[in-house]
Amino acid sequence: MGVLVVNLFCFGFGYCAEYLSVRLIKQGFQISATCRTNEKAAMLKAAGIRPVLLSGEKLSAKELGTADHVLLSVPPEQDGRDPVLNFASAALGELQDQFKWVGYLSTTGVYGDHKGAWIDEDTPIGALSERGQRRVSAEAQWAATGLPMHYFRLAGIYGPGRNTLRALQNGTARRVVKDGQVFSRIHVADIATILEASMKNPHAGRAYSVCDDEPAPPQDVVTYAADLMGVAPPVLQDFATAELSPMARSFYGENKRIHNHRLKNELGVTLAYPNYRAGLSALWDSETY
Repeated sequence: MGVLVVNLFCFGFGYCAEYLSVRLIKQGFQISATCRTNEKAAMLKAAGIRPVLLSGEKLSAKELGTADHVLLSVPPEQDGRDPVLNFASAALGELQDQFKWVGYLSTTGVYGDHKGAWIDEDTPIGALSERGQRRVSAEAQWAATGLPMHYFRLAGIYGPGRNTLRALQNGTARRVVKDGQVFSRIHVADIATILEASMKNPHAGRAYSVCDDEPAPPQDVVTYAADLMGVAPPVLQDFATAELSPMARSFYGENKRIHNHRLKNELGVTLAYPNYRAGLSALWDSETY
């Protein structure tokens, strides 16, 4: 695939964008990222990233600079509109021929509920939550731009500082049981690997299910983490009677097992953490979870 030379512009700079950027900077790539405060701008600059401070006005093509890759990690508004398109569509359109790759971080919520069945990117959409509907709308809005879009439908993200080990340590982990319920997950390091692989081998218009090999009941993940730590796991709670926020309860409204064949076959990715056991064990062994 050759040497990848990237000038990456990040709209939003959250957990995944930061992890990817640290990796790319070590390889000598140029990174720019939007922010909304002077404090965040100073933090980005200290990390070797060019900050683009948003003032609420439209973004100019000049501010995009010579970026040839774009990463979008800003979620849609409550009304389904994509906020980046609200202030940057003109600039992106003006520089359209400059971009080799545009990646949109979406979610597996766009697939809806499939009652635990195995699905892939081509499976017809099941019943959607409100969040899923917003993401489907956002993907369609980006598809209409004519940019070289790539959609990464992320499962539950975990990694350093954001994982079940940390939740157990903080006392926030819970074992809520709903019969037959499974969730898919993905380690942030594997997300970065997948994004890099797509940049090196772009397929404009393509969507990828970004998840590991093993969907699993959430209570099993907590139990495994507790075993690693040598602590007692939280008591089991029945989903029907558990005290959950509306947001937390809504996640249990979708149940599916997601194939990740496309990212392996098309992008040639080998996951470093093919299941939650591999990922959590590595985090525990690193002593920096």
